[in-house]
Amino acid sequence: MSQRIAVCPGSFDPITVGHLDIIKRASSLFDKVIVLVVINPNKHPSFTPDERVEMIKEAVDGMLNVEVDLYCGLLIDYVRNIGAVAIVKGLRAMSDFEYEFQMALTNKKMLPYAETVFLTTTANNMYLSSSLVKQVAMFGGDISDFVPRCLHNRIKERLFCSPETL
Repeated sequence: MSQRIAVCPGSFDPITVGHLDIIKRASSLFDKVIVLVVINPNKHPSFTPDERVEMIKEAVDGMLNVEVDLYCGLLIDYVRNIGAVAIVKGLRAMSDFEYEFQMALTNKKMLPYAETVFLTTTANNMYLSSSLVKQVAMFGGDISDFVPRCLHNRIKERLFCSPETL
């Protein structure tokens, strides 16, 4: 019997507890989940791709069926190459759905056997995004409820912008 592999793609800059919740839930639905750091040339990340991979590996430590990888290219090519059956995306609001629905239809056209599975965020994480974490951390706000505990200090140190550096 073949494994049901799902890919959970994103920029994860940085990974949040919202991302981690979606990953955990996906890991209960599939035999293997690959958290894929996708390089988006339109974004200007705070962490290098390798740093993001390292942080995600630390955050998912102990999740036996979760792996982390890095890819630059069309997501659907990666999905095809590893034989995944699904792409897992987290949704926070209707604004997320519009974009993600368009991407899901495009991916389905390009690779008909791969399904896009949408997991809605929990109410606790509905507002949470990497952008919000960056903004709060930049001004010295408390991000401890927003990021995995094991990564808190690393993320805070990278993102904090003291008045002297402005």
